[in-house]
Amino acid sequence: MDYEYAPLRLPSNVDRLTAAAQLAIQAEFSGWELARVRLYRDGTRQVVLRRRLVNQSQPGLSY
Repeated sequence: MDYEYAPLRLPSNVDRLTAAAQLAIQAEFSGWELARVRLYRDGTRQVVLRRRLVNQSQPGLSY
């Protein structure tokens, strides 16, 4: 399966509840899922979202 990835950086002033809400909205409306979260000492979070690539259907035959 092929995925596309979207890196996202959340600043330290974004609390955990707000970050979870933002990510849930992205997951629900855009099809993203959480691939990785890194929390740094300064409080910033590096989030990587992923979603499955949709295969483009091939055009039908024309007569």
